Amino acid sequence: MNRAYKWSMAVTAVILLCVLSYIFIDIRAALWFHTLNSKLVNDVFNFITDFGESQWYLIAGVLLFAAFRKSNPGRAYSGLFLSLSVAVSGVGADIIKYFAGRARPTIYFSEQLYGFNSFHYEYEWTSFPSGHAATAFSAAIVLATLYPRWRILFLFSGALIAFSRILLTQHYISDVIAGSWLGIVSSILLYNLYFKTKLDVSASRKI
Repeated sequence: MNRAYKWSMAVTAVILLCVLSYIFIDIRAALWFHTLNSKLVNDVFNFITDFGESQWYLIAGVLLFAAFRKSNPGRAYSGLFLSLSVAVSGVGADIIKYFAGRARPTIYFSEQLYGFNSFHYEYEWTSFPSGHAATAFSAAIVLATLYPRWRILFLFSGALIAFSRILLTQHYISDVIAGSWLGIVSSILLYNLYFKTKLDVSASRKI
């Protein structure tokens, strides 16, 4: 089974999951989570969801690159890998959001509007895909690649951040599936196209 076939199958599976979720699950799940009324749960997941903000990873990555660019190329490229992966997934998510124009769950709760209305940049119409999920999984894949011993922790953390967007009814399930996939793909492609060689070369210089 070649790589192109694996990628095409994965993309097909993600699209199918998003379509099925859009048709059968999204509204029901959003309504169910909307009925939850626990201040403690909301406070906890509002804290968790903040880790899906891209600025934390962008700033950390740039600072690592700037600080270690000359003294430790491996660490510097690790920082650049993190910041670029998050940036690429974030820009990709923003472009898709504008063209998709999907109504967020809050609009369904208040006006019973559900679906897509292209070329919107207002927050209420930028639900698909989830930017937080894209950021969370792009960062998780980068960290899991750099520190494979802790990959389960990083991937679980990414999934938890992505799930927070559903629980807080900021996104539908299909939004989070698409955003998570975008983050995963961004990091994997950047690693294979550029950073794998850079990080391998940097590691070999230490030996």
